[in-house]
Amino acid sequence: MNAKENLLKEKSFQFAIRIVKLYQHLNTSFHEFILSKQLLRSGTAVGALIREAQNAESKADFIHKLGIAQKECDETLYWLELLKEIAFLTEKEFESIAINATELLKMSRSAIITTKNNS
Repeated sequence: MNAKENLLKEKSFQFAIRIVKLYQHLNTSFHEFILSKQLLRSGTAVGALIREAQNAESKADFIHKLGIAQKECDETLYWLELLKEIAFLTEKEFESIAINATELLKMSRSAIITTKNNS
């Protein structure tokens, strides 16, 4: 595992922790259980899929799993945007976590491109 993969793994884990805490906040402060559950599922899946990708059986498997992680990350951004628009997240709260999600998207895309170019 190279340094970039370790960084991606660590950042996705920290992102998952933020998502879990946000889920708990939405549940306790707003009694919001539907959208927050979707957010929890997609937001924590990102790191799990990145972890799976690092144990991939082939380059194709690695690329496939990272591709799914990207989709989950993008879905997480959708739920965050929706929560912001319905005033469950402030602009500041949204921006803070959206920056992390966008960074994970860029890092996973970069890993996919690098892997494809090295094939």
